[in-house]
Amino acid sequence: MFRDDALSGKVALVTGGGTGIGAAIARMLGQMGATVVIASRKASNIEPAAAGLSRQVGRPVQGMACDIRDRAAVDACVNNVVSAHGRVDILVNNGGGQFLSPAEVITPRGWDAVVATNLTGQWNMTQAVANAWMLANGGAIVNITMLTARGFPGMAHSVAARAGVEAMSRTLAVEWASRGVRINSVEPGLVNSSGFRRYPEGAFDLRELQRRVPMKRMASVEEIAGTVCFLVSPLGAYITGQTIVVDGGHSLWGDNWIIPDPEPLPEVVIPREEWEE
Repeated sequence: MFRDDALSGKVALVTGGGTGIGAAIARMLGQMGATVVIASRKASNIEPAAAGLSRQVGRPVQGMACDIRDRAAVDACVNNVVSAHGRVDILVNNGGGQFLSPAEVITPRGWDAVVATNLTGQWNMTQAVANAWMLANGGAIVNITMLTARGFPGMAHSVAARAGVEAMSRTLAVEWASRGVRINSVEPGLVNSSGFRRYPEGAFDLRELQRRVPMKRMASVEEIAGTVCFLVSPLGAYITGQTIVVDGGHSLWGDNWIIPDPEPLPEVVIPREEWEE
């Protein structure tokens, strides 16, 4: 499945592809033979990431600045990919963001910004690649969401948006199945990624978070990337409309079953890509 020609001839577009989970997905897709384009809102972030990924993959990874909330910018980005590479076979909607807040103090502006990024932005990219290529030629889309089944206190805005993406994915999986388009979602649990640096210092006790996972550790970004790459590979060709949870059992576990902590608990060192400051 992960051979270096598994995705040869395919073109993949990864939003939020400059850091963390997105960079790991872009790297693995490139290592499997795909031509990879990464997109992010700021050119200053995406350009060093594209250069770094190009070195790691051993061939060019293209970077494009694109605000996924801006439909004109999204259309331009997708059209540029098709113009440059002739196709877009894979879309990974990884771009997003949120902030911690009790629900009662989320401002209208804060709510709208998070929903625009995490729901509308993913829809913008999805519809754009569908209309530009996939509805006529087929393709695979994977949306990166979050654990939604039990809610997510402190992130009412984001969990609502992500649940909307999952419902959208199930709907489009039926509408577009006969057009050769598959669409799935991946729900990461606790992932040891640079995303934690976006929150205020001390917002999370990472060692304590590990205790809440039955496997007693956080996921690596590569473990999330592996699931995504399986779904877009030929081995995932009969999977559509699904939400795959990758969380070490976190969403299944309550307090009624005691799982002893290992001694010592793993140290948590947040990884940093070579191009990140």
